[in-house]
Amino acid sequence: FGNLFASVAEEMGATLQRAAFSPNIRERLDYSCAVFDGAGRMVAQAAHIPVHLGSMPASVRAALAAFKTLAEGDVVVLNDPYHGGSHLPDITMVSPVIVAGEVAFFVASRAHHADVGGMSPGSLPLSTELYQEGIIIPPIKLVEAGKLNAGVMTLLTANSRGATERIGDFEAQLAANRLGAARLSEMVAQHGRALLDEHVGALIDYAQRMTEAVIRQLPEGVYRFGDVMEGDGQRQKLLGLRATLTVHAGRLTVDFNGTIAQVRGNINTVEAVTRSAVAYCVRLLADEDVPVNDGSFVPIDVVIPEGSLLAATFPSAVAVGNTETSQRVVDCVMGALALAAPDRIPAASQGTMNNITIGAGGRVYYETIGGGHGAGPAGDGLSGRHSHMTNTRNTPVETLEPAFPVRVWAYSLRDGSGGDGIHRGGDGIKRVYELLAPATVTINAERRRVSPYGTQGGGAGQPGANRVRSRRKGEITLPAKATLDLSAGDWVEIETPGGGGWGRLSDG
Repeated sequence: FGNLFASVAEEMGATLQRAAFSPNIRERLDYSCAVFDGAGRMVAQAAHIPVHLGSMPASVRAALAAFKTLAEGDVVVLNDPYHGGSHLPDITMVSPVIVAGEVAFFVASRAHHADVGGMSPGSLPLSTELYQEGIIIPPIKLVEAGKLNAGVMTLLTANSRGATERIGDFEAQLAANRLGAARLSEMVAQHGRALLDEHVGALIDYAQRMTEAVIRQLPEGVYRFGDVMEGDGQRQKLLGLRATLTVHAGRLTVDFNGTIAQVRGNINTVEAVTRSAVAYCVRLLADEDVPVNDGSFVPIDVVIPEGSLLAATFPSAVAVGNTETSQRVVDCVMGALALAAPDRIPAASQGTMNNITIGAGGRVYYETIGGGHGAGPAGDGLSGRHSHMTNTRNTPVETLEPAFPVRVWAYSLRDGSGGDGIHRGGDGIKRVYELLAPATVTINAERRRVSPYGTQGGGAGQPGANRVRSRRKGEITLPAKATLDLSAGDWVEIETPGGGGWGRLSDG
């Protein structure tokens, strides 16, 4: 039954991918799907984007809070980070599955749309408040009783660059939700509501027991680790995060007291994203496949000071808290876990998603770029791969160049950029673009000044770099976060970080 529920989410994802218009969804697979019971508890998820899936329960709760009753054919849409979302480009749709007049299940899909408005193309600006990042969608009904609210659709697409592409991606999400609802209805018809409810409860209990068993494998104690963010897009100052882990009696408490207060720039994140990153780290400890559902969150307590970088308050800017700060939460939690279980935990991976958006002629290209994985006790880190809170692919050059006024001149590994050690960190990536038309380019990245750390004596990975070669401005090395208007013929070069090494060579 666990596989049956998960297969619904997987088939939803396949439908969303096939039907989507944008390369970001169709090629990069920047979407996630999940199944929830009638009370809003997550039952199963597909193997999609970790940062999406751990925070999607908040979206379903927000939809239920906004609409006490949902009828057959209703679809709630939202992206408000302070009401169940993560950041504005991630748009979530929630649909009820009605059986005998009652809500038996919910299905949800979340997709990263290439643009939802805001002050710069791609909707990941160097913002100072949420209003600058795009259209804010509180939980509203996009479809009611099977009828599309054309006014809402027009409002959403009119506030986005590339309206035709947005409509296609919205329709793809609606198709995925319809498919998910149909499959769950078929399961009810085959097995009966009572039996399914029984297995939902059993799956959630099972996931809780397995997660408790994973935590019990750690030695009891208190473990602390800190790391930094490289500015917030408004200033270059290093900004500190701190995690204190307490392991006791099959429970894990992660306390982020000591993390800086929310900042003016765009790296703040909401509590749901922080909790998602913590849950992901615990899942990594499992030797076997633990179902990810509501039960897997129960043994984990997360303490986050309200108004801090990791639990920002409205209307703080959060554009890349979802992509960059979530990665640093992982680095902090994994660093603390390495103190508890040094023979199991790898070094830091690249620690960034290397977000780049290029807006030209009404089209928006968005991509996150892979880098080096941290090495671990089992071997070297992987090279040129996405890591941790992202699980996307690249945009193939063959797809990118026909769709956007961009030519890719280099796409290769950065040989030797991984950290030294008994096991070496994986290498980062070099990607070079030439603009074929005037464009606005925004880069939101990390690990350009502070390297991904090694563990157990391993060396740090090399930091990344952002550069521009402009006819008007010459060659410029950019900070981790930058936005600028460029001309046709200008070049943008991104080098992503290598992963940290594991183990001191002299010990080998």
